[in-house]
Amino acid sequence: MEMEKEMKILVVDDEERIRRLLKMYLEREDFIIDEAEDGVVAVIKAKENDYDLILLDLMMPGKDGIQVCKEIREIKSTPIIMLTAKGEETNRIQGFEVGTDDYIVKPFSPREVVLRVKALLRRTTSQVPVQSEVSARDIIVFPHLTIDKDSHRILAGGKEVSLTPKEYDLLYFLAKSPDKVFEREHLLKEVWQYDFFGDLRTVDTHVKRLREKLSKVSKEAAKMIVTVWGVGYKFEVADE
Repeated sequence: MEMEKEMKILVVDDEERIRRLLKMYLEREDFIIDEAEDGVVAVIKAKENDYDLILLDLMMPGKDGIQVCKEIREIKSTPIIMLTAKGEETNRIQGFEVGTDDYIVKPFSPREVVLRVKALLRRTTSQVPVQSEVSARDIIVFPHLTIDKDSHRILAGGKEVSLTPKEYDLLYFLAKSPDKVFEREHLLKEVWQYDFFGDLRTVDTHVKRLREKLSKVSKEAAKMIVTVWGVGYKFEVADE
């Protein structure tokens, strides 16, 4: 599809065979592929270029994927999918804590990678045209927070907030239904759109990061994400 032809992806892995495999499958889908063989090169390229998505290996000599993701997140919100040979819960949590949007465990199917890449890009791209008659409904305005779905922009206290794609998805999902309580299991299913094998701390981690970012510009906006102990979370609009 035309939207994907000009999309550029950075593939980061210290194994050349894996980079070559991913490059081959992704180029078949008309993606433009750039490569980095280690974490140092990956950070430099990510800072100098505007990639639509980054496929990032976790276990690399020197600067590993966690450190690379952390450094990229300091300046950019580029969607990141972590590639890891470890499937333990601790590795997934560590990746999400530094801003990873998704993860794929090695050994993986190249076709699965392509599907995950497309799914994440569909949720994060703003290139899809929006009909003018519905555009007004795609802006949610609260006293201390504005969510512009068309442009993927968040304004808290009148200042723009830079969120990762998953942080944005979570905030938008909660804000669409003010005062409705969502269990963490339900949020995993609806926001992440596939099973995380009961990894409920994924939601907690993202809520924590979301609150921290909002709090830096508007404590009132951060307080709108409310914990319902023993159940989950809700988006609460305070009476003005």
